[in-house]
Amino acid sequence: MAPAATQTTTAVKRREAAAGSAGAAKLNLEAPSEPQYPDIQTIRDAIPAHCFQPSVLRSMSYVVRDLALITSLGWAALTYIPAIANTPLRWAAWIAYGYLQGLFCTGLWILAHECGHGAFSLHQTFNNIVGWAAHSVLMVPYFSWKFSHHRHHRFTGHMEKDMAFVPQTKENHKQPRLANLYLDPELFEDVPIVQLVKLVAHQLAGWQMYLLFNVSAGPASKQRDDAGWLRVSHFEPTSAVFRSNEALFIAISDLGLALTATALYFASTVVGWKTVFLMYGVPYFWVHHWLVAITYLHHNHPDVHHFDAKSWTFVKGALATVDRDFGFVGRHLFHGIIDTHVVHHLFPRIPFYYAEEATEAIKPVIGNHYHKETRSFIGQLWSTWKTCKYVEADPHVPGALIWGKN
Repeated sequence: MAPAATQTTTAVKRREAAAGSAGAAKLNLEAPSEPQYPDIQTIRDAIPAHCFQPSVLRSMSYVVRDLALITSLGWAALTYIPAIANTPLRWAAWIAYGYLQGLFCTGLWILAHECGHGAFSLHQTFNNIVGWAAHSVLMVPYFSWKFSHHRHHRFTGHMEKDMAFVPQTKENHKQPRLANLYLDPELFEDVPIVQLVKLVAHQLAGWQMYLLFNVSAGPASKQRDDAGWLRVSHFEPTSAVFRSNEALFIAISDLGLALTATALYFASTVVGWKTVFLMYGVPYFWVHHWLVAITYLHHNHPDVHHFDAKSWTFVKGALATVDRDFGFVGRHLFHGIIDTHVVHHLFPRIPFYYAEEATEAIKPVIGNHYHKETRSFIGQLWSTWKTCKYVEADPHVPGALIWGKN
């Protein structure tokens, strides 16, 4: 791994490293001027076989742990916070509860994500039952997200088919649109307060906009083109986002959401809507803030390429992601999803508790194609948001696009 001072590799370093460290790895020689990438089997062969063998007992132990943390904190909040007489202290306690519960619930969200990838156990039906239950409790449409997220993994970095965080091109960026009130974006896009408002909106509503309108997906990501912008919801069984044979599973996802909504309604008749919002609603928004931040920062970095349709390959796309560090929270509450995302994109069936070992195993093979950002996770959210506005052709790498200098 590169030393902390260098953070990530540049395109030039990647080309030099690929030429000097190819060794015994098989290489796809696409063009003399392009970086060389090891093929997927060569990368897989470097990983110990046990890393592909999840344990039901071990995986379930994390579910039990996270549920214990969630229920214990919820019980303590409901029991003790309303009894705090001092109003500022009571609100401070609710704020602290919402933040902590958001962390614990994000951990459960990530375990359901493991189920969706088949990394939770070797038993698909068991994975789907656990994942559906866990995601439904968090108001996430399990199968809907599973299908679209699989396509994101299948086409990561593809400028047309990726399902998440496909960047604007330089030409599209200049066009007036609703997000800029149809004004020239150059008039105000660098104003800090404007950027802050946009970032907050992105963090609070980005997940919901993706589920409802397929926002940030590539133009060729839909399964059919005969539907308008209202027919791309993750909640509609006949949505253009999904194949016709997936409709039943979308309906089952909706059933899970309906059951959770019903439970919240009955809870409100007992403790009131205000308490339900503080107990459930605030952590809900924290969970999806973390979800959007994690996904956004994994796929947006000044040193990371995107690729046009002709030059894209699975390995190129999977390696166009960034490992980051969020300390104790990332490793122990978020189950390492922030720290080991590169290997996760290469082999999503590796369970998270083997991902660090697998990451170390592939580093000698992928060389300087490996990206790791060691600076502040939260700090880089603001920095990346200000910097990564659009992509343009990389003059040094045919078919690749780099983040333009804003």
